[in-house]
Amino acid sequence: MAETTYLVATDVGGTCTDTIIVSSDGDIHIGKALSTPPDFATGVLNSIRSAVDVMDLSLDHVLGKTTLFMHGSTVADNTLLTRDGARTGLIATDGFEDTLMVTRGAYGRWSGLTEDGIKNPVMTTRAEPLVSSDLVAGVRERVDSDGDVVEPIDLAGAERAVRFLIEDKQVEAVAVSFLWSFFNPDHERAVRDLINRISPNTYVTISSDIAPVPGEYERTSTTVINAYAGRIARDYLNDLEALLRDHGYQGQTMVMQGYGGLLPVREAADRVVGMIECGPAAGVIGAKFLGDMMGDADIIAADMGGTTFKVGVIQNGEIEFAREPLVDRFHYVAPKIDVVSIGAGGGSIVQLDPKTRMPTVGPRSAGSRPGPVCYGLGATEPTLTDVMLLIGYMDPGYFLRGSMSLDAEGARRVFDEKIARPLGTSVEEAAIGIYRIAAAQITDLIRRITVERGLDPREFVLHSFGGSCGMLASAFGDELQVRRIVIPYTASVNCAFGLVTADVRHEYSTTTTLPAEASPEEVNAIFAPLVEQARSQLASEGFPEDRIALTWSVDLRYRRQVHEVTTPVRAQTPLDQAGLDGLIEDFESLYERKFGKGSAYREAGVEMTMFRLTASGRIERPRLPTVAEGAAGSDAAKIGRRRIFSERHGELVEADIFDFTRLEPGNRLMGPAVIHTPITTIAVQAGQTARMDGYRNIVLELEE
Repeated sequence: MAETTYLVATDVGGTCTDTIIVSSDGDIHIGKALSTPPDFATGVLNSIRSAVDVMDLSLDHVLGKTTLFMHGSTVADNTLLTRDGARTGLIATDGFEDTLMVTRGAYGRWSGLTEDGIKNPVMTTRAEPLVSSDLVAGVRERVDSDGDVVEPIDLAGAERAVRFLIEDKQVEAVAVSFLWSFFNPDHERAVRDLINRISPNTYVTISSDIAPVPGEYERTSTTVINAYAGRIARDYLNDLEALLRDHGYQGQTMVMQGYGGLLPVREAADRVVGMIECGPAAGVIGAKFLGDMMGDADIIAADMGGTTFKVGVIQNGEIEFAREPLVDRFHYVAPKIDVVSIGAGGGSIVQLDPKTRMPTVGPRSAGSRPGPVCYGLGATEPTLTDVMLLIGYMDPGYFLRGSMSLDAEGARRVFDEKIARPLGTSVEEAAIGIYRIAAAQITDLIRRITVERGLDPREFVLHSFGGSCGMLASAFGDELQVRRIVIPYTASVNCAFGLVTADVRHEYSTTTTLPAEASPEEVNAIFAPLVEQARSQLASEGFPEDRIALTWSVDLRYRRQVHEVTTPVRAQTPLDQAGLDGLIEDFESLYERKFGKGSAYREAGVEMTMFRLTASGRIERPRLPTVAEGAAGSDAAKIGRRRIFSERHGELVEADIFDFTRLEPGNRLMGPAVIHTPITTIAVQAGQTARMDGYRNIVLELEE
């Protein structure tokens, strides 16, 4: 009998760290533990241990038999959002030291602000840069737009700049961004070599490695972001690897990227900007995998954890990618799945606006410590999780498999003092109002990325995942009139599930401008070295030819415009003339989808500006067990009744409570009801039917 081996995936969130273990015989085991900032690696181990405990095996045994460990982490996001990164210096072309401060003209004054924040542009200011002006040094050098050296680099001046930043200013990381370096990186590489000789422990990022694309500000911003967060992320990944090896793991660690692929840990430590929002990206990948199995091509993937609510869209089986990625208020150049978010999660703090005295939810979060008041860890501010407890959705004795009792009385006391009494209402009425505010915020966000983009949510299936989303999805899904709502079996750890359904992926690109009239041979010649590099890299990582997939895409624009549209090459490659013509037609279709029908104007001329190659090393997918659906009756899973909030009734009503572990595929139940799973809670509204399918997902069908 073959020895059982395992795939282990762990995703670190703001409140909880989630694990999924898939055994070689198809069994899935789920674990969850509170995150442990700033020592997140300890929370990772605790989360894996919680899954292993259910398996009745030792941690060292499972890790010793693990063939691949996959990881997603918020370490890069947290470092940037808390401004807790390395002291970073910037070396730029002499005369262009202020690029980071100037940003992209006036646009930089309101990038990343909410709609309310940009109502009065005169009152806006640029975000405080990650590198202050006294930590920027210029070096004489110049390369032109053809990559030709106009002025050789002043190596003596470069050494003075390096020593000034490292020895005088005591920087821990250095970003290097020269003009047109993506056409000729020699000058940047010379400075990198200088830094490595003078101070080998200094973290270095050069723009020609991390963002070899046009756009002086965006390229410089990306380079600075990577340097600023890189040292901390690298140290974290090294510590995590060491901890895993102490417990028997000998395999390779793969790190999730924001574009939905995995990278080996060493490469990920050099390309930390790719880790931004990698958790939500994994969630969308997991939603697509599940949607493919269920036959759903149009999905709204909604994720609500402890800190934020995030949503992405899958249309016609294709994942949407962000046009202009931002972290905080900083632009960066890296492919990233388009996920939008608001500060509304289970740990979001509920408070009264000091001016209007109106209740608000988020964006501040209580995190995992002290967390919600009901955690009993000393919190003094109510959160959305406390609200869920007060309206009956959560059971104080059934949180994280009963491993942690919730302080219902404490939550009630603090909520009454801070919210209900100042509003002059009862605790229940105030809690219902807060719940509705959170549901309305989520509904507005989803409409923003569907209706405002010409998409009808009624044509989509809603996938609800994250530890908190199951308690709200029935409400905002009903409001959006989606076709149905799916709460996956892995809902509370769906970002971790997405990790085990992802592939190793490398992104390659080169920048040059070709007219649409160029020959297929010219285009193929540009892609040829990228293809050779990709095949060589994946082969070195152990992927045979039959597990390597290459996809081409091209950025196109109309002449004299600045907005490119990344267009996949759908034809067989290398391209022939018909394939190239089809690429131009696809570009115009995508252009009109983004900018409106009739906006395409071929008479202006079309240009190809960037050539991209995605190289995937396909990892064997988990085989999800499925069971034939049986009888509809669910009485055997009923464990009691209690008062919960019903949106249709507008008040707390008596409802049936169900134990997820006692439900069988095919069982149905009517709302209002609550289903308690070992790691999350699902609220079923009146007028909705919940069914367990063959994958043990809960599917909510809305009343016609």
